[in-house]
Parts: sequence; C-alpha cells; structure tokens
Amino acid sequence: MEDAQDLDTARAVRQGVLRLARRLRGARSAHALSPAKVGVLGYLFRHGSGSPGEIAAADGHRPQALTKVFAELEADLLITRAPNEHDGRGAVLELTDRGAQALKDDMRERDAWLATALGALTGTEAGLLRLAGPLLERLADQPAAPRPPERQPAGEEA
Repeated sequence: MEDAQDLDTARAVRQGVLRLARRLRGARSAHALSPAKVGVLGYLFRHGSGSPGEIAAADGHRPQALTKVFAELEADLLITRAPNEHDGRGAVLELTDRGAQALKDDMRERDAWLATALGALTGTEAGLLRLAGPLLERLADQPAAPRPPERQPAGEEA
C-alpha cells in the first residue's frame, strides 16, 4: 500500500506532467500531426515495429480506435504494413524514413519551446529534469493498474 509521501509525490508529478503536456500541446503549429499519429509514430520509433494491437494497447486504446489513424499514416507513406509472419491474419507496422522525419519535424517545435523554458531554470534544476526524463519514460512504460470493478447503484445486484 502506498504511504502518504508516495501519494504526495504522485500528485505533484501528475500535476506537473499534465500542465507541461498542455503547454507543449499549445506550442504545436496548425499543421502538426495529431496526438494519435504522434503516439503511433513515437511507438514505432522507440520499438521498431509492432502490431496494431500492441501499438493501441501502449496508449490504452483498442486497435479499432486507431484504424483510421493507421490507414492515414500508411497512405501518407509514414508507416508500412506487412503480414505478420507468425499470425497470417495480423499485420506488422513499421516506421518509414519519411515517418521518422515527420515525427522529428513535429517534435522540433515543442523541443524549441521547452529549451527556451528550461533557460529560466537554474543549472541544478535543469540537471534534475535531465535525470527525470528517463525516469518519466520508465513510469510511462509501467503496466496500467487494474481498474476497480464498477460500482453498482444502490439496490441493484451484480
């Protein structure tokens, strides 16, 4: 069970990450990739390839929710789709060179804003964030906690 200090830390990290995410979204230009497309391209950049199910699960989605995103990325030649050698019904998606460049171009604007914002910090504060980046990545890779069962309204049985 979490102690009070763990919960305080969790709240502080959540609040900071959410506020920073909103600021970074605001630093995106009108022609930027959608967050869903960035999520797919980012997954493929980090992992090399993946099935639609693996990619969707990494962001807590179902593959059907990303079907249109996958099709658009493939039509724009940002990803390729090949049959899964182990499962003839499935597919394996891979990032193309063009997709990697599109992702880098999209991130450049936000990186520029963040680099400017980091300039307002002390050297020690910026160093702490340099250390925190990989830790936040590790946290993001943790499996989702099981959801508690839905509560039944009073008087109803499950």
